[in-house]
Amino acid sequence: MKVGFIGLGHMGAAMAGSLLQAGHEVTVYNRTPSKAQGLIDRGAHLAARVADACQGDAVITMLADDGAVEGVVFGEGGVLQSLGKRTIHVSMSTISVALCERLADVHATAGHRFVAAPVFGRPDVAAKLDFCPFCSTQNPYFSRVFANGSPTFCKP
Repeated sequence: MKVGFIGLGHMGAAMAGSLLQAGHEVTVYNRTPSKAQGLIDRGAHLAARVADACQGDAVITMLADDGAVEGVVFGEGGVLQSLGKRTIHVSMSTISVALCERLADVHATAGHRFVAAPVFGRPDVAAKLDFCPFCSTQNPYFSRVFANGSPTFCKP
């Protein structure tokens, strides 16, 4: 799969690295581009803008808090404006229920695909693809992203 990954903190970098290790084409974006260098050295593509990470099969956001997610999704040239027609936005950040509901509503209104799947774990666990995402099986895109509780995009 072609996966965009936005947010390269400790968890995000570990998760994006796992995607690369699994053989996926990964495009990474971070406010501080130098944080992407280790992933670029391993084969990731650097996105100069958020929009550049939003054109594959999925774009994953793994950001620090509500404010960071709002900036990346609703900001100028953000995910909401840039999401490819068939791209699924997978929000794996731990955010408030209110923001999660807002994201689901605005994506639905825009005709976009959205999965809220916050994760629990640590970077060393994420690097081994052993983290625990939570997602409602009622989401129509659940089966495109998860199989047996594991992210399908993490598997080759």
